[in-house]
Formats: sequence, C-alpha cells, structure tokens
Amino acid sequence: MLLRNYRTSILLGVTSLLMISMFWFLPNLAFIIFISLLLQLLLLPPVNFLGQRMPRALAAGIVLLCFLALSLGLFAVVSNSFLPTFTTFVTDFPNIAAKVYQLSIVENSSFLAKELDTIWDELMTASITALKSSLGLVISLFNKAIDLVIIIFVAFYLLKDGDDIKIYLAGLFPHSSYDRVINLFDRILKALRVYILSQLVICCITGIIVFTYYHLRGLPYASVFAVVSSIAEFIPVLGPTVASAFGVLLTTTSSILIALQTAGFYLVLTQFNHNVVYPNLIGKSLNLHPIAVILGIILGGELLGAAGMFLAVPIITICKLVIQDIYQDRLQMKQAIAKSRWLSKED
Repeated sequence: MLLRNYRTSILLGVTSLLMISMFWFLPNLAFIIFISLLLQLLLLPPVNFLGQRMPRALAAGIVLLCFLALSLGLFAVVSNSFLPTFTTFVTDFPNIAAKVYQLSIVENSSFLAKELDTIWDELMTASITALKSSLGLVISLFNKAIDLVIIIFVAFYLLKDGDDIKIYLAGLFPHSSYDRVINLFDRILKALRVYILSQLVICCITGIIVFTYYHLRGLPYASVFAVVSSIAEFIPVLGPTVASAFGVLLTTTSSILIALQTAGFYLVLTQFNHNVVYPNLIGKSLNLHPIAVILGIILGGELLGAAGMFLAVPIITICKLVIQDIYQDRLQMKQAIAKSRWLSKED
C-alpha cells in the first residue's frame, strides 16, 4: 500500500486529532473558535439572505447586532422572572432539604439518608468555595467579557469571509482532493448547524412546557425548574435525566402523589422530545448511537467538566464524519485498484 494514495486521509486524521487536542492544551482558544463557529452557523442563513441585497460585511454586522439586541432583550425578560424566583429558591433550599429528610421513605432508609447527606455536604462545600473565590470571580468575569468581545469579532469575520476561509483551508490539502475536502467541510458544517439549531429549539420547547406545567399545577419555582430543564437539554440523555430527577425529588415536599405525577410528566416530555422533536429536527444528519453519546458525554465531563459535556456530541459528530470520509475513500481506492487489475487481465 502506497501512503501517498492516502495522504489526504492521513492529513484529515492528523488535523482532526490536533483540533480536538486544542480543547485540552489550549482550552480558552479552542472554546472561542468553537463558540464563534456555532454562532456563525446559527446566523448564516439571514446573512446569506441579506448578502444578496447589500455588501456581505454590512449584512453580517446588521444580523450580528440584531442577534445581540435580541439576546439581551430575552435575557432581561427571563431575568425579571428567573432571578427573583431563583433567589427565593436558594434562600428556601435548606427548608426544602429538611422537608425531604422528613419524608417517611427517607427516614426509613439509611441508604437514602446517607446519600442525601453526601449531596448536602457537597452543596455546602461548593458554597464555601464560592465565597472564598469571590475575589477571583471579578477577574474571571472580566476575562469572560473579553472572551465575549473576541467571540463576536471572530463570528463577524466568519460570517463575512467564511467561504473564503473554507476554500483556503481546502487548498492546504492535495489539489486532487480539493472537491473531497470541500464536501467534507460542507457535511460537517451542515451537521453542526442542524445540531445547534435543533438544540436551541428543544431547549425553548422544554423550558416553555416545564414552566407551563409547574405554573398550572401551582407548584413553586416554576421558572427555576424551567431554566434547569432547558439548559439540561444541551447535554443529551444525561442532562434531561438529571433535571427530571431534580424536579421529582423537590416536588416530593408537596406530596408523593404530585411527585409521581411530575415523574410521569417528565417521562412523557422526554419521550416526546426524543421520539417526535429530535427525529423531525435532526433526522439522520447525526444518527449517533445513544451509547456513543453517553460515553462521549462522560469522557467530555472527565476531561473538561461541564463544557466538555456540552461539546461531546459536536466533537463525536465531527469524528464520525471524518472517519466515514476516510473509510469511503479507502473503499473507493480498493475498488479502483481491483477494477484496474481486472481490466489489465482482460488485456
């Protein structure tokens, strides 16, 4: 086997490994690039639409400013409902925890009582750590503000010159594989666009449904549970499970019957999302096995914490598409060699 016949596949594999390793060795730079790319994919359709009627730089600036204004307005609306409720929730949490301890099922089970003690101790430790690091929080927020500005500028130039950048990167590979690399880039970008759009839609749907359920049932902290369930959807499989368990556990303080009804509600919601919403939004563009998703999320959490859990599915998707491309190229190469040998025998 001649390695030069597979040099594009080798370059793609090495490039993919180097890009993924950036999240470990240069996490801040990798996150800025990746979030900027997701933002560019999210805003690309309106920029393409406006770009037909005005200079693309102007279209990118207008869409980006509209997105920022919309995000700030949405954040203000959600904050007016969420922050006061969340403050009350944090204040009342010790009382809620005490009510959970007083449940007969907990009092009669030393195992459950021990597990709740562990959870409570971890929450207390986290609170103390947060207080001790209050000084560092100011510096962290300042750094995040700088990162946000950088992300906005990088997203702007990706929206403005994204096609030129893609063509330039494809030109770094062997000339004979130019079309192949361009098609691979397009498949990766399409899959990531479908993923981020579908996740945003599912988060909104989940948040609205959970808020409506808690509000109609007269249960407290509706906005808190809605936000928790919404954010949890960004971590497929594990996130909704943890959010559901959190909601059911705390509704046991109202009554066991309400907790059972809430468990049924979360079960129906999860099945609705995964059997109706996900297939219609994502279809077969990702087609990842749940085991691969779960193991990827666990590995991402071990390596990079919460950010790694969020990035797990996009990274798995990219790896899958690259491996599929390399496999298809190797298969075509074998078929071409076999065909040439067959023709030579005929001659």
